[in-house]
Amino acid sequence: MITMTSAAEQQMVKHLEHRSTGVGVRLGVRTNGCSGLSYLLEFVDTPEGGDVVMQCGDVMLVIDPKSLIYLDGTELDYVREGLNEGFQFRNPNVKDECGCGESFHV
Repeated sequence: MITMTSAAEQQMVKHLEHRSTGVGVRLGVRTNGCSGLSYLLEFVDTPEGGDVVMQCGDVMLVIDPKSLIYLDGTELDYVREGLNEGFQFRNPNVKDECGCGESFHV
């Protein structure tokens, strides 16, 4: 199960409304970075066959089954720290992250 804070939900709704098309957001992982995996967030116009669809408040999250095993239990948040802001993943499956925080491994 994936959860989102109210701050993350508000940001996603804002971006989806601004885009004015699509059904939700794809959350996934891909092979990338120094530690092996990185997170993927992208708009979804139509879920693909086999996708797992979760409703988190007003946002539909679409997750491919291979990514779900790495993301189970993750909380998605939206944080502001000084001049920086963005989505933050709190993933209990992560064993280690690279120094820049862009990739991880489980």
